Amino acid sequence: MPWKGRFAPVQQNKFLSLLGMCRRAGRLGWGHDACMDSVVHGRAQICLLACDASDRLKREFRRAADYGGAKTDVMELPYTMQQIKDATGCRAGVLTTEDEGFAARLAELYRIERTED
Repeated sequence: MPWKGRFAPVQQNKFLSLLGMCRRAGRLGWGHDACMDSVVHGRAQICLLACDASDRLKREFRRAADYGGAKTDVMELPYTMQQIKDATGCRAGVLTTEDEGFAARLAELYRIERTED
């Protein structure tokens, strides 16, 4: 029986699963303009960049995070925009969350996955 949900199932990846949960909870921002506004005004707790996002986009968000009102963590993910789309339902090269709890858990899972590689 094929899966008939809104989003494609994520194969046992806690980070991508949490991204999907963050999206369903309405705590995930995606797209250039929404994320840039959140970073520049210091509301973003974490900024996540897809590995296949352009170098210009990555540079732009790192610069904005450094000069923004509050220091925002910027992390380059080992996932492509397609993998992020499969997990969240939105194709984007940049994601942010303003929720401290989601941001802390995403950062923790990111660090765990980086040490496993």
